[in-house]
Amino acid sequence: MGTPAPETFVGIDVSKAEPAVAVGDDGPAFTTANTPEGRAELVARLLPLRPRRVAMEATGRYGEAAAAALAAAGLPVDVVNPKQAAAFARAMGRLAKTDAIDARSPAAFARALPGEPRPLPDAAARELEALLARRRQLVQMASMEKNRLEAAASRRVARDIEAHLRWLGSHLKDVDRELGEKIRSSPAWREKDDLLRDVPGIGPVLSRTLLAALPELGRLTRGQVSALAGLAPMAAESGGWKGRRHIQGGRAAVRSALYMAALAARRFNPALRAFADRLEAAGKPAKVVLIAVARKLLTIANALLRDMKPWDPGRNATTPDPA
Repeated sequence: MGTPAPETFVGIDVSKAEPAVAVGDDGPAFTTANTPEGRAELVARLLPLRPRRVAMEATGRYGEAAAAALAAAGLPVDVVNPKQAAAFARAMGRLAKTDAIDARSPAAFARALPGEPRPLPDAAARELEALLARRRQLVQMASMEKNRLEAAASRRVARDIEAHLRWLGSHLKDVDRELGEKIRSSPAWREKDDLLRDVPGIGPVLSRTLLAALPELGRLTRGQVSALAGLAPMAAESGGWKGRRHIQGGRAAVRSALYMAALAARRFNPALRAFADRLEAAGKPAKVVLIAVARKLLTIANALLRDMKPWDPGRNATTPDPA
């Protein structure tokens, strides 16, 4: 029996003009144009290699078209967290910076990643996520303008800020309306949105954020989905010393939406209010309680979409899904 051929892992360093591509640690390296023709060439060169995984960093719109083209051709593409990829490169001692090195690092990272590549969101999900990102920007701009209004020393400046705030408010309503229309236009999204919105504490913003930015919801264990959202407690231990566990990483937009929803759930969801009260009675700090409520809310949402059954306070709030 012959020795099986080694698996191939490909890394892509995305750029605006010419993404750099590297095959494994010592395979060929090349660049392609970030154009439809260049992406077609990239697919044509990678298909015969039958790679086990193609890794590229999440760099926004410059990489989206390439990732979509690779996925459409059936190539196993994984869009990875840039911070994790950079930390991996440092750990491997790759401190120099060239196009080839920048592409070799994702290739090595692709080899180290466990499991199968995560499916890319479809065009509708990407558009929904883009609208949600725009909504966050509008809310942030409005908050900044309100702070400037309080400090405005000139009535002329204050009027200008007030006019901008009115425009931001009107635009925010338009974005919210469009988000709602997109959710309701998809039978699958509409059913999931209805299930999620039935939970006290889960409003339209969190429901839409979960659907767009956490498409794995309902298909993972509670531990896995908590890690994706950056809500899984990480151990801090060394030898005999044991520090306080902490959370880190994950998808910031999901975690932020869960924090805000946890504040509402703490007040209006009787099951989560009782859960938070027990933690407080045990002496847990307020921040720890908030994180625990957010994680519990995420666990409930995960179980709802896993079972596709309506919210039941007795079942969903007390029975955990598989770890």
